[in-house]
Amino acid sequence: MPDLPDRPGDPCDEELAALDAHWRAANYLSAGQIYLLDNPLLTEPLRPEHIKPRLLGHWGTSPGLNLVHTHLNRVIKARDLDALCVWGPGHGGPAVLAGSWLDGSYGETYPDVGRDARGMARLFRQFSFPGGVPSHVAPETPGSVHEGGELGYSLAHAYGAALDNPGLLVACVIGDGEAETGPLAASWHSNKFLDPVHDGAVLPILHLNGYKISNPAVLARLPETELDRLLHGYGHHPLHVGGDDPRQVHRDLARAMDTALDHIAVIQRSARAEGVTDRPSWPVIVLRTPKGWTGPAEVDGTPVEGTWRAHQVPLSGVRDDRGHLRQLEQWLRSYRPGELFDAEGRPTPAVLACVPEGPRRLGANPHANGGLLLRELPLPPLERHAVTVDKPGATQHEPTRVLGDLLEDVMTRTAERRDFRLVGPDETASNRLQAVFRATDKAWQATTLPTDEHLGRHGRVMEVLSEHLCQGWLEGYLLTGRHGFFSCYEAFVHIVDSMVNQHIKWLKVSRTLPWRRPVASLNYLLTSHVWRQDHNGFSHQDPGFVDHVLNKSADVVRVYFPPDANTLLSVADHVLRSRDHVNVVVAGKQPGFDWLDLEQARAHCARGAGIWTWAGTEESGREPDVVLAAAGDVPTQEVLAAASLLRRHLPDLAVRVVNVVDIARLMPSGEHPHGMPDAEFDALFTRDKPVVFAYHGYPWLIHRLAYRRAVHGDLHVRGYKESGSTTTPFDMVVRNDLDRYRLVMDVIDRVPGLAVRAAAVRQTMADARTRHHAWVREHGTDLPEVADWTWDG
Repeated sequence: MPDLPDRPGDPCDEELAALDAHWRAANYLSAGQIYLLDNPLLTEPLRPEHIKPRLLGHWGTSPGLNLVHTHLNRVIKARDLDALCVWGPGHGGPAVLAGSWLDGSYGETYPDVGRDARGMARLFRQFSFPGGVPSHVAPETPGSVHEGGELGYSLAHAYGAALDNPGLLVACVIGDGEAETGPLAASWHSNKFLDPVHDGAVLPILHLNGYKISNPAVLARLPETELDRLLHGYGHHPLHVGGDDPRQVHRDLARAMDTALDHIAVIQRSARAEGVTDRPSWPVIVLRTPKGWTGPAEVDGTPVEGTWRAHQVPLSGVRDDRGHLRQLEQWLRSYRPGELFDAEGRPTPAVLACVPEGPRRLGANPHANGGLLLRELPLPPLERHAVTVDKPGATQHEPTRVLGDLLEDVMTRTAERRDFRLVGPDETASNRLQAVFRATDKAWQATTLPTDEHLGRHGRVMEVLSEHLCQGWLEGYLLTGRHGFFSCYEAFVHIVDSMVNQHIKWLKVSRTLPWRRPVASLNYLLTSHVWRQDHNGFSHQDPGFVDHVLNKSADVVRVYFPPDANTLLSVADHVLRSRDHVNVVVAGKQPGFDWLDLEQARAHCARGAGIWTWAGTEESGREPDVVLAAAGDVPTQEVLAAASLLRRHLPDLAVRVVNVVDIARLMPSGEHPHGMPDAEFDALFTRDKPVVFAYHGYPWLIHRLAYRRAVHGDLHVRGYKESGSTTTPFDMVVRNDLDRYRLVMDVIDRVPGLAVRAAAVRQTMADARTRHHAWVREHGTDLPEVADWTWDG
């Protein structure tokens, strides 16, 4: 490892001693959380009853995280930095909790866990204990914006936090196992999107301690020269620190941090004051320390420190093995707690010498509680962007193109305050949202060519062909107090299934913590959807993301299926105003009929589900013979076409048409805040009449949501059933039995007495499907009666 150059301001012996004292205190507190139920200051010899009955937690990464926390404290205080840290090895929760307890932010957040012996005892007892806190970094942890279970997402979150935060430094500790994941590998490219003028800085700290749970870590086994080439190729300048001599590591890490921060300051000054536009090479610190450093060197003759065996609990049989109990006590006393805490359990002045104060503390930075900084989004009046609808179905628009005009307006209104971003995987224009480029460019710091369009160093549209990065950037952006929107092809949003799981869990827990202020919702627009991916074919046809998210917390998840342009505007206005939710909006980008004017759309979206009286044939004062229901734009069109056919062929049949925008309305009110009480549901769908439901996605979801309802036995759902292909738009619905002719046949099959009376009509519908099959295979287009269909109500 090359030596770091001597530089003015290197820490003196007194400062090194203070750094070491803080680090030892944090290590003591980390080990104590894993092991101790009582006797936190070791005022008496350890006995079995002082030990927790179940030993849980991760020791191996904790000393390295404590080292980083200690040194970040030093530079924050010395330079008066506004800094946040994203802890990638979040399973090392004891370390982050220890740092927060030492800087006092934990006791301010939880007054019963103050900086004294009683508070220390509570800190130890609560860790990974029933009724306590998780063993990993979690929403309960002050200063955190990153869930400890989110392996691979730390660097993307860090960059998201830095966007539009020009005064913020975001340090990001990346675990060597985490560095092997696909999302983290892609995240190194985030520096090509970071604007040194308007954004903050990210300081990655790659912590190589050699092992994962039971295997070597890949990057830790690379020769330093090879790792250097990799990091240089990613556009970073690596600074190496490592060893097992605490004094030397403290000195070298202090130098590396100072060098990195000086480098960052030059980059920002050059861009902001001197107008330099060359893409910089940002610093990265490579920190090599032994796994489980300062813990037991060996247990029962087997090496532990510096091996994979230190990953979790190095001494596991402490309650029952006297030898292990003595070894634990020796380990804990090796930190010399009497030098670190006074008789009352308070940290000594030496421990706190390098700790910053107030909101500069990592556990108290307001960016880690983004709701404190959140401002209302200046949304425009929808009347400025609504389409005119004089008569249902008389005109057509591309719904997402209309939404694009609204988002352009939002971009314009936030141009100076810079707290709104649109992210997506190379699909903004494909998804018809390109109007935003009239207000801003796509963020881009790499080389540009004369043929490029809409690339700019200060742009606020983030496009990269990685759904992982889009998700990670946006989560980091939202959790630090800003607003955003994520557009994606419906079939490929599944790539972030695990990421959205963790974000939903984060929000669910955050809502229970009064000190965590609400943040702007994570809003998805899923378009280029299953029913209009006829050209790309089967690989691009998957509507199952909705099924995935609706398994998650009902307090957090919302799913909307706006059937036309004005309802999409109304839904977008709602989700952009909402807080602490994950909103999934599914809408098409192809031309579709306009059914509702803006006033009607607002009322319909407020209801979430309602009767379209103009579309049905039921008479006032009597129950309908059948209910035709739809959720989704293409299903809505097919239901209205089926209703038109029924009016023409069976004029005496009383048909009710119901449209559902908010799919959670189908759930019981006790299962979801948007769910309908039984009486309301029964009034809308009846208790015992046939219901033929055309749904955008997999049909069994509707059955799952409505299985407790009285009408469920009479509920028949049509939807996507994995019968996809490269074909025509209408053939897609025919292949999946969602087409208008099949829906009419379903009505005839299910209304009592109609099968015999309307046998000829049913045959006509079946013949139309036969004609369709022959036509598309000969002409490659849909039947003229389908392609040229308009609503005739």
